[in-house]
Amino acid sequence: MVDSIVPVVPDTTAEASLRDRAARAATLALLRRLRHGSVTVVEEAGRRHDVGVASSDDPRATVTVLSPAAWRAVLTGGSVGLGLSYAYGWWDTDDLVALVRIAARNTDGLPRVRAPRVGGVGADKELDRRNIRAHYDLGNEFFSLFLDETMTYSCAVFESPATTLADASRAKLDRICRKLALGPDDHVVEIGTGWGSFAVHAACRFGCRVTTTTISDRQYEFASKRVADAGLADRVTVRHDDYRDLTGAYDALVSIEMIEAVDWRQYDTFFAACAGLLRPEGRMGLQAIVVADQRFEQSKRRTDFIKGVIFPGSCVPSIEAITRSVTRATDLRIVDLEDIGRHYAETLNRWRENLGKAHDAVLDLGLGEAFLRMWDFYLAYCEAGFLERRVSDVQLVLARSGWRAPALAPRAL
Repeated sequence: MVDSIVPVVPDTTAEASLRDRAARAATLALLRRLRHGSVTVVEEAGRRHDVGVASSDDPRATVTVLSPAAWRAVLTGGSVGLGLSYAYGWWDTDDLVALVRIAARNTDGLPRVRAPRVGGVGADKELDRRNIRAHYDLGNEFFSLFLDETMTYSCAVFESPATTLADASRAKLDRICRKLALGPDDHVVEIGTGWGSFAVHAACRFGCRVTTTTISDRQYEFASKRVADAGLADRVTVRHDDYRDLTGAYDALVSIEMIEAVDWRQYDTFFAACAGLLRPEGRMGLQAIVVADQRFEQSKRRTDFIKGVIFPGSCVPSIEAITRSVTRATDLRIVDLEDIGRHYAETLNRWRENLGKAHDAVLDLGLGEAFLRMWDFYLAYCEAGFLERRVSDVQLVLARSGWRAPALAPRAL
């Protein structure tokens, strides 16, 4: 769990030292095969190795190895080993985002291992609750240190580089509400409350009623108080229920970056539940992190750094996987799709910058230096992924069969 990352003392036995030296030789041999980007590796004894191609268009980074255990962790642990060894302080770098971008561009030439397959059927509600709590119940105080004042933990949309993070978060929420044409006559159900930013925004700015649900204890407490403090108890209902237990008929449904917590074997269940909550003319707004269709079959069965350390039980879908599931399980149709992935790298960059400034405050919460380094790696890892288009973010509008698009305004004579 990410809240229990503690420094690990490397094994210094003679046998371990032999394995570390072998891993060092193998890792350096693989790094010399880099074709995109350049890395300067500084060993524990001070020896330097310049590897890769020093093109002006490719990223560059310097890695300083601080413990011989780093070699074996990176060589045999894949992205999980890379992240954990960074958290433990076994290596450091002058540009973490650039280093991960280099890794992404040289996938076939970097050290990698056969990652374990993901097992299970992912249908256990209690397991889902444990997985959500492992991340979102770290503490509202922690998340408030790097999120903006809206407490929005999803991709923002920046009108310009000068746009503040808070304004970009509001712009994203506005975008979803306007795409769904929300108004005072609408009752919206939201799956995945977060800290209540959408529910409060939709009720305040667009006048609709919102029923929102979360299975995170800490988010439920925070959002309930936020709604009460805003005087919106008559417009917003916060529930502490699994989405599969919701009932009723709603005009619209919103789910913002929650589907990533749904196992791929449960996509049909998820979308059937969503469609079942909508009136025959209802519409659904879905914001989702996605992988390329070509990579989904491999990624859904593999455990990487995100699945193994940050979001246990997670699965990033592809647009094709969403479309196939929606077609199988519902009468929903995609009526609008927008890729906003380019905005996520900036969002993550702002979060990482905020977290760096809050270094001492994080330690005051008792979370520890290793935990902070783990989150630094996590945010940089994701930022690099979006910059390299390994992942993206989309806003989808889906509508049930009874929905009809508004007519175009008549032309002026």
